[in-house]
Amino acid sequence: MIESVSLPASDGYVLAATRYAAQGHLVGNLIVAAATGVRQRFYRRFAEHASRRGFNVLTLDYRGLGASAPPSLKGFEMRFADWARLDLAAAVDFMADGRAPLLWVGHSFGGQAIGLLPNHHKLTAACCLGTGAGWAGWMPWREALKVRLIWSCVLPLIVAWKGYMAWSLLGMGDDLPLGVYRDWRRWCSYPHYFFDDPQMPELACRYAEVRLPCLFANAVDDLWAPPASRDAFIRGYRNATVETRELSAGKDEPIGHMGYFRPSATALWDEILDWLARHAEAATRQPHSGTAGS
Repeated sequence: MIESVSLPASDGYVLAATRYAAQGHLVGNLIVAAATGVRQRFYRRFAEHASRRGFNVLTLDYRGLGASAPPSLKGFEMRFADWARLDLAAAVDFMADGRAPLLWVGHSFGGQAIGLLPNHHKLTAACCLGTGAGWAGWMPWREALKVRLIWSCVLPLIVAWKGYMAWSLLGMGDDLPLGVYRDWRRWCSYPHYFFDDPQMPELACRYAEVRLPCLFANAVDDLWAPPASRDAFIRGYRNATVETRELSAGKDEPIGHMGYFRPSATALWDEILDWLARHAEAATRQPHSGTAGS
């Protein structure tokens, strides 16, 4: 069964979400945390596949995006971190029903977001795909040149014209609020992303509190988040049990930054779900030990 859910965040903002009910034996509850500028519908096939494997799955549109967007982004006030500390935190509370382990699949920003959650202790395990530090210096030089041009020349002109980050004009994702643009641009100027941001000195301590098992898998052909970029970011999860994996693309089936969730990646999906199921089973066998993050 698939149902639409109106999910209120802690500040009262109502988010559009979708819940996919597990089929057969329940393995665990699973949140799919989307990448920046990507609507929940992009993850529908993965969510359906996971539900057939015994997972209750929740996807959502972050505020300002997709079905959770206001009529106009011009003048819409929010910060980038709100997607984690308010929106995804609400998803965690909604899915943490106490009857099954709570699991996490993060795409790009979704892997960055764990340490920003005020309630990450409720998670049992997380698998993150395409998560990196965002700095152009970690990218192949041609992609780095393009990204630096976009940040320094193209997007400032678009934002000055529209009043928000009209990313859709470049065919690179959904339009984003002004606050997301400002934070994202600043963070991407640092080699270790927001860990280097002098405006956020508390982050190192907050991320050090994350102690759950985490798998970070990145495609070697992911131009935006190659393995070197991932390694620069996940240094922040210094007390988590971190595994890394490099994914090689087939000659005719590139992965890139978005291919992790395309239908051609079904074999990868099963590897991810198998990894999460093992951790869910281990947590179930130890009911009195709490979740991995407690």
